[in-house]
Amino acid sequence: MRLLHRTVQVLREQGPVAVAVKAGWTIRNELRHASERRRAPALLRHLHADPPRTPQAVTDLLWSPAGALVRPDQVRSELEGLLRAVAGEGRPRRILEIGTHNGGTLLGWSAIAADDATIISLDLPLGAYGGGYREWRAPIYRGFARAGQSIHLLRADSHEPSSLRQVEAILRAEPLDFLFIDGDHSYSGVRQDYQMYAPLVRASGLIAFHDIAHHPPRAATQVDRFWREVKAGHDHTEFIRDPAQGWAGIGLIRVQ
Repeated sequence: MRLLHRTVQVLREQGPVAVAVKAGWTIRNELRHASERRRAPALLRHLHADPPRTPQAVTDLLWSPAGALVRPDQVRSELEGLLRAVAGEGRPRRILEIGTHNGGTLLGWSAIAADDATIISLDLPLGAYGGGYREWRAPIYRGFARAGQSIHLLRADSHEPSSLRQVEAILRAEPLDFLFIDGDHSYSGVRQDYQMYAPLVRASGLIAFHDIAHHPPRAATQVDRFWREVKAGHDHTEFIRDPAQGWAGIGLIRVQ
């Protein structure tokens, strides 16, 4: 029922082309799941033997054969640049990401976070933008946590008030150091994620957005439109390997 509702919403807001594109993403993800379980043991062995602790070590793992299971839909240099920027502020203790997808960014946050960090990953099952990881992946994602860290996996719609309340309950009135927004890529969706969760970030904390590069209309991604608006009032940095790449790109702002 949720998927039908979301399909109708996308059709109304973005048209039939967007529905077709997102349906293609969903089909691609379904086909990929069949072979993924076989790669999980190799990844876990690698993590136990040599856990990454630096931005370069994270991307080296994610773009290696062992890391293919959790490799994110990111440009490697952009993600590494973001990890370096966040780690350069001191290891964050409270992190929220909206959009778990393959789990690669979650691995990155746990690697650069403090030893006692609380990390929350909020993902929409059957999400139209590649979300909805299978339940068998959850123990792998929780396994990213080092001793002393806690990883909380919330499978819910980030736009629901109940999801915000769950995040607040986990944080126990403590502010976020870092927020990563990579969920609903429509203009209204990314704006709502920002409006709901940015108030949880401490003064001088960091907020990052994925997919800020200009996308062709058929991609049905409008994060770049919101990014142009939000960056105007903030100290900001952009990580875009090639302005003509047509996808990805990460924008980072500092909360005032």
